[in-house]
Amino acid sequence: MSKMMQEINQEKISFTADMTVGEAMKTHPEAALVFSSYHLGGCSHCSINEMETIEQVCMGYGVPTEQLLESLNNLLE
Repeated sequence: MSKMMQEINQEKISFTADMTVGEAMKTHPEAALVFSSYHLGGCSHCSINEMETIEQVCMGYGVPTEQLLESLNNLLE
């Protein structure tokens, strides 16, 4: 079970590096906007796989993981 799913079970939801992109998209309706603001998944030639983790996507595209997670978690405040 991913860390995200454990946190849901504890009533605390947050975006984590080991969360898949698909889980992130289901967590908040505006998550896709945050990804696209970092130029992730917005273009036909640079689509991101929903099965990859946030950390994997960040590593593959050179985006600082903590910076993206901060932006995603700001959606939950």
